[in-house]
Amino acid sequence: MDIMKELPDELEERMMKAQDAMNHDFASIRTGKASVSIVDPITIDYYGTQTRVRDLAGVSTPDAKTVTIQPWDKSALGAIEKAIINSKLGITPLNDGKLIRLPIPPLSGERRQQLSKQVKSRAEEAKVAVRNIRRDGNELAKKAEKDSQISEDQMKDLLDVIQKLTDSYIKGIDTDAAEKEKEIMTV
Repeated sequence: MDIMKELPDELEERMMKAQDAMNHDFASIRTGKASVSIVDPITIDYYGTQTRVRDLAGVSTPDAKTVTIQPWDKSALGAIEKAIINSKLGITPLNDGKLIRLPIPPLSGERRQQLSKQVKSRAEEAKVAVRNIRRDGNELAKKAEKDSQISEDQMKDLLDVIQKLTDSYIKGIDTDAAEKEKEIMTV
């Protein structure tokens, strides 16, 4: 195993997953603008199996203030409506017997502040995850040097590479969080 190449690649993949998970969570944070991703966390019991609403229905945004959900199986309409009501979305669904409309209300100033705090908190969690990955990588590099797999100079080079990767992903997380906060505060 070439630890000098494989370790940074493995760490970068893990850091990328941490950032991607954060961005996926950001997609479900409501910004006052209609987005199909707001129904991503919602599941219903469909014939004994927990199933995502997006797997049971066509979800679309006909305009900037409405999300529509049209189930392929009309018998699921009531269960989808009930799941939306019981979710943390805070939106009352409008069911016309064929599809469900979710009117996206504008965000109040207080709600914008709450969402902004959520974004900051989630970004901090992602940065902690990246720092933990860095710590794991540093420990592996030091162990490889101790076990005489690499020289001391190679270990220092590896630690530098790991730190640069960490700095890059922390900066990316900060950038993504700032963009999401801006979206929340200006929509």
